[in-house]
Amino acid sequence: MATAPRPRTSTRDPEELARRVTAWLGTRLPGAEAVGITVPASNGMSSETLLFDIEHPEPPVRSCVLRLAADPAAYTVFPEYDMARQYRTLRLVADRSDLPVPRVLWLEEDPEPLGAPFFVMEKAAGRVPPDVMPYTYEGSWLHAASDAEREHLEAATVALLARLHDQVPPREAGFLALPGEGDALRRHVTAQRAYYHWVVDGLARSPLIEAAFGRLEELWPHEPGPTVLNWGDARIGNVVYDGFDPVAVLDWEMAAPAPREVDLGWTVYLHRFFQDLTVASGQRGLPDLLRRDRVEARYARLTGHTPQDMDFYTLYAALRHAIVMLRIAYRQAHFGEVALSADPDALILHHDSLRAMVQGAYWD
Repeated sequence: MATAPRPRTSTRDPEELARRVTAWLGTRLPGAEAVGITVPASNGMSSETLLFDIEHPEPPVRSCVLRLAADPAAYTVFPEYDMARQYRTLRLVADRSDLPVPRVLWLEEDPEPLGAPFFVMEKAAGRVPPDVMPYTYEGSWLHAASDAEREHLEAATVALLARLHDQVPPREAGFLALPGEGDALRRHVTAQRAYYHWVVDGLARSPLIEAAFGRLEELWPHEPGPTVLNWGDARIGNVVYDGFDPVAVLDWEMAAPAPREVDLGWTVYLHRFFQDLTVASGQRGLPDLLRRDRVEARYARLTGHTPQDMDFYTLYAALRHAIVMLRIAYRQAHFGEVALSADPDALILHHDSLRAMVQGAYWD
């Protein structure tokens, strides 16, 4: 994690993209010019991101972020990228909650200008807990913070989930409903099974992932609880902070109707993923940040809803993350960046913790 080169995420030419962005902007804002176009070093593993400023006498904003559907030639993480869906989600959350989400400016569904659909939003100033090197490692700004500052960040972040789940009417998120039969949780898990089958199509299957799906069925909640709008990728690495206060909630491509605990389980486990990697490297990390018991208690105080069946939901988070990790490993092999292991489970960075969850031993 600390020394491996960042996996390839695109086959596109950044200079050609910059030229085409400038040409497109002129069609939306006559007389405008896109300047300072850059591809950030922290460009995501899924959709691509470009940053640019607008030069115009009366620009709607000065600094922008462009989110571009993944390059089909780059062995994409997900089978499809619906940029209109993400754009509508941002609009919905902005209109029906007080969450700080970026102001969206334009949606371009025609693939002609840049080769794929995209949308443009306002850039938020601040800092994000890094994934590489993980914010749990010594040297990150969050690791260097005081206990009180990290507690403030944790409380403010859990409050984001509470407000999202309480404020956005689920009926208005119907366009995010997943296909299939059954309630929202059953549809969510069915969609993950379909995603897994897409990832391993023609490749080695993961016995560990399949065992995790089996364990989910054994732990299935008797009453999953009410359906709310889930952020989907609910983790602190997708929040921009001013100091230790959230100022922008990012990355809504995994948003979907689901029980509250789907987001909570993801928030808790994605921190543990980085924490476990840090401990394995010989560092202490941040063991007191986003502890499961504390996240559950904070959320209950804010919403009046006591999280239920969290062994199920944290296992589900680790399972979902394992499928993504397997796809990324297969993509690295596709580009010749790594050699495939004979054991597909070894390609999952957190295979030990996922196996412990399947066995019911992780949270002991």
